[in-house]
Amino acid sequence: MDIKVEQFMAPIRAKNPSESEFHQAVREVAESLIPFIEEHPKYKHAKILERIAEPERIIIFRVPWINDRGDIMINRGFRIEMNSAIGPYKGGLRFHPTVNLGILKFLAFEQVFKNSLTTLPMGGAKGGSDFDPKGKSDNEVMRFCQSFMTELFRHIGPNTDIPAGDIGVGGREIGYLFGQYKRLRNEFTGVLTGKGIQWGGSLIRPEATGYGAVYFAEEMLNRNGNSLKNKIVAVSGSGNVAQFTVQKINEFGGKVVTLSDSNGSIYDPNGIDEEKLEWIMELKNIRRGRIREYADKFGCEYFEGKRPWHIKCDAAFPSATENEIDKNDAEILVRNGCKVVSEGANMPSTPEAINVFLRQKILYGPGKAANAGGVAVSGLEMTQNSMRLPWSREEVDKRLYTIIKNIHQTCVNFGAESESYVNYVKGANIGGFVKVADAMIAQGAV
Repeated sequence: MDIKVEQFMAPIRAKNPSESEFHQAVREVAESLIPFIEEHPKYKHAKILERIAEPERIIIFRVPWINDRGDIMINRGFRIEMNSAIGPYKGGLRFHPTVNLGILKFLAFEQVFKNSLTTLPMGGAKGGSDFDPKGKSDNEVMRFCQSFMTELFRHIGPNTDIPAGDIGVGGREIGYLFGQYKRLRNEFTGVLTGKGIQWGGSLIRPEATGYGAVYFAEEMLNRNGNSLKNKIVAVSGSGNVAQFTVQKINEFGGKVVTLSDSNGSIYDPNGIDEEKLEWIMELKNIRRGRIREYADKFGCEYFEGKRPWHIKCDAAFPSATENEIDKNDAEILVRNGCKVVSEGANMPSTPEAINVFLRQKILYGPGKAANAGGVAVSGLEMTQNSMRLPWSREEVDKRLYTIIKNIHQTCVNFGAESESYVNYVKGANIGGFVKVADAMIAQGAV
């Protein structure tokens, strides 16, 4: 047990009780950064890490709305504006029953480092509500979004805070939120990202997180003279991130054999090709069905209530939710020959699982680096909105790949422990920290 890390974490836990995800995220960063800060006293004297771990602003509000039966429903809304040292707040909105203050603070904290790594001028934030869009009609979702934005609009703006989508907030929800913002402010600005292509959105924004996770894995492999071609790949989840992860892996010549949802996982040894992926997109995006239907359709195995990490693979892309890979899962993956883990979800590996990956020295891309593609293209959407000029799909994809390549190089610069091994956790944490920390010092104790 590191005494300095424990000394740092004690007041964090005391000030933020019962927020286990936030404690986990801060500790993971502190373990990398405290030795670095000890070697660079200017950061210690200015208490930069302590300041980064304290949100600049937390907004909590009531969201009343009327369902289709005419009943008044009440949810809780949040916006955590974590850090604005290098740009306006930027981060997604999550609509899910599990949303609470601790989860959003962990996500906002991670977002600060992730946004810094992109090199784009974006601070870190996160928000959302415990509202569940599943099973709701379009009209119910619209009424909720309008009520949510009626409060949130006074706290955001194109030069202040630019929310995006996240779990439960897709194109439909962004459209309703943007429409209400425009109505209230009487202005058309790039205040939200993830917008429709016809009204200010960016091409490949839906694909960006999944594409970025694959690009990052390919960069890790390339550095070791390898690639994703002919690799057997396990992917979790079956939503937006997982779908486009599969698409890009197929383009790179890999074979994805698993997907999952909250009910269970499928194993298709023949691989999820383009035709099967189109069927999954229709199942999940339009019919809102369950992944077990894939097993019935294509005659493959379905594991009720199980994640896919017991399946033998060369590479794993956790793309569902936080803490979906525990120590036992990590040990099984490594034992089965997995050499690459690239995180499409936010903090999908527990600390114990991460320790397994680091101890075994496999290529492990943490979420704040590997899944930065989504926010990178959100930043590019902001740029296009400011210019009033859309870019082609090829232009955005090229810029995305360049950003991911630069993130990988930053991780190598700060995390290389030998010619052959890079600690990407250490590299991402220090690389993301330095830019924000230097900006905070330059701006004084604010």
